[in-house]
Amino acid sequence: MGSFPTAVAESGGRPVRYDRGLMRWSKLFTPTLRDAPNDAVAPSHQLLVRGGFIRQLHAGHYSMLPLGWRVHQKVANIVRQEIEAIGGQEFLLPTMHPAELWKKSGRWDTMGEIMFRLEDRKGADNALGITHEEIFATVAAELSSYKQLPQIWYHIQTKFRDEARPKSGLLRVREFHMKDSYSFDVDDAGLDVSFDLHDTAYRRIFERLGIPAFAVQASSGAMGGNDSVEFMTPSDAGEDDVIRCPNCDYSANIEKATARLDIIDDESGPSQPERFDTPGVRTIKALEEFDGGAPADRQLKTMVMVLDGRITLAVVRGDHQLNTQKLVDATGAIEIRPAEADETLAALGAQPGSLGAVGVADHPVIVDEALQGRTNMTTGANIDDVHYRGVSVDRDLVVAQWADLREVEAGEPCIRCGAALGVVRCIEVGHIFKLGREYAEVFGATVSTPDGGEEPIVMGSYGIGIGRNMAAVVEAHHDDKGIVWPVSVTPFEAVITLMRTDEETMAAGDKLYGELKAAGVDVLLDDRDARAGVKFADAELIGIPYRLTVGPRGLRDGKVEFTTRSTGETTDVVIQAAAASVWEAVTAAR
Repeated sequence: MGSFPTAVAESGGRPVRYDRGLMRWSKLFTPTLRDAPNDAVAPSHQLLVRGGFIRQLHAGHYSMLPLGWRVHQKVANIVRQEIEAIGGQEFLLPTMHPAELWKKSGRWDTMGEIMFRLEDRKGADNALGITHEEIFATVAAELSSYKQLPQIWYHIQTKFRDEARPKSGLLRVREFHMKDSYSFDVDDAGLDVSFDLHDTAYRRIFERLGIPAFAVQASSGAMGGNDSVEFMTPSDAGEDDVIRCPNCDYSANIEKATARLDIIDDESGPSQPERFDTPGVRTIKALEEFDGGAPADRQLKTMVMVLDGRITLAVVRGDHQLNTQKLVDATGAIEIRPAEADETLAALGAQPGSLGAVGVADHPVIVDEALQGRTNMTTGANIDDVHYRGVSVDRDLVVAQWADLREVEAGEPCIRCGAALGVVRCIEVGHIFKLGREYAEVFGATVSTPDGGEEPIVMGSYGIGIGRNMAAVVEAHHDDKGIVWPVSVTPFEAVITLMRTDEETMAAGDKLYGELKAAGVDVLLDDRDARAGVKFADAELIGIPYRLTVGPRGLRDGKVEFTTRSTGETTDVVIQAAAASVWEAVTAAR
C-alpha cells in the first residue's frame, strides 16, 4: 500500500482555485428533506432524491446531479475496467437507428410497444435503441477472416424503453445508460470461452461494487438466443422472484425455474369422459368441495389466452399457476393477454369456470409437461355449470404443443437435490446470453474458415445497467441515517467538516483539504455557515465513507475527529497525522 507522501503532507497551503467550485459543499446540490414521489417505494430512490443525487424530469427520466453523476461515472469505470481486462474494445454506436435494420432482424414487430419509434422530416421510420445487437452486427459484417476473431466489443450508451409503468427510481426507467458488450467467435467453442470470460468479469464487477449478486438461469426474452444467465441481488425493492435451493447451487428466475414433481398414480378411469352437472361451481376450490368433484391436483385448469391475435388454450394442473413468460418462450408470441369474457364465450361457448380443452380442435391447445400421461382428470365441459370427469389428457385433448408452463412455488423439491426450494425477491443487475448465429446470418457477418469455407460469426450479448447498479448499491448499503457508499463508488471518499467558519478553523480545514487532494483522495470541504448537526446529518445522508471534523476545541489540543461512516466509530487523531490516516483508510478500501 505504501506510505503517505511526506512532501504532500508538509506542503499545506490553500487549495488551488480551479477545483474549489466543484469540491466545496457550498457549490453542490445539497440534500433535501422533501419526499420522493409517492409511487417510489425503493429505499434507493428515496435516498438518492433526498441526498441530492438525482431529480425526476418526468416518469422514467432522471437528471443526474453532480453527486449522482460522480457515482454513475465511477460505476461505469469499474464496468469499463473489467470488460477491458477480458479484451473488450470500446465503441460508441448511435442511439437512433433506421427502422430497416430492426425490420431485417424481425424485431421491429417483436419489440412491440416498448420501442420508441419516430419519423424523420423525410418520413423515414427510425427507432431509439433498446439494445444494439443489430447495430454491432452491421459493424461485424466488415470482418472477413477467422484470423480476426475472437473479438469483444462494447460501449456504454443511452438506451430507451417505453416502459408501461416506470417506477422505483433508477430501477425501472425509460432512459438509461447501459454497458452492452458483444462477443464474436468463429465457432460454438469460442462462444463458450467468451461467455465464461464475461461471467467472470461480471462477478468481479459486482464484488467491486459491493453488490451481493448471484447467477441464475433465465429467459432470454425478446433478445433471443439461449444459455441465458441473469445476475441477481436480493432486495425487497426488486421485481423478480428467484427460485433458489438452500442445499445446492440451483437457482433460476421464476420465468425459467423447474422443480421435481411427485409422481401421481391415477386410476385408469372410464373409456371416455363423463359429464356431470356442477351448478354454481366457478373455481378450482369450489370443484374440490363439490360433491363428486376432484382434488386440485386431479383437475385441469384451462386459461384462454390471446397470442398474437389468436385464441389459444393453455392447460395446467388445477393446483398450479401459469407463467406467462414460459408461454411466450414456448410459442414465440409477441403479444399476449388473457381473453376477454366475450372472446371466451364466442370461442368456447361457455363462461369462465366451466371451460376446458376436451375435444377442442379449432384453437391451439398447449399443455404443461406435468400433465403428460395423466388420466381420470376433471375439467370444464365448455357448457355453463357442467364439467367432465374421467378425462385422459393424451386421449381426450388435441395437444398442439407440450411445454413447461407452470410456475414453481416455494417448498417444492429442487430438481437437482430434492431440498425444499425458496423464493427470493431480487433486483436484476446484469444479464449475459448466447445469441448464436442468428444476427450474423441476417446481416451477412461471415468469415472465412481455415478449410477455405465461409461461416457466420457466432455472437454473444452481455448487458449491465449503470444507473440500475448505482441504485442496487444503495439498496445493499444504507441505514436509517442514509446511504453508506462503498469507497469504490462514493462521490467523495472523505469530507472535512468545519465546526466553525472562523479564520483558524478555515485555515486548518484548507490545509487538510490540500494534503488529501494532492495525495489523490476525493475530498469534499464542508465550509457552509450551518450548524454542526446539520453538516453531520448531511454527510451521513449522502454516505461519504470517512469524515474529519475540525473545530476550535480540538485544534487547541492539536487534534481532529476521524469518523468511519459504516461503523460510526470516532477517534481523535493528531492533526499532523489526520490526512495520512484518511489516506491509509481510503487506500485500503479501494
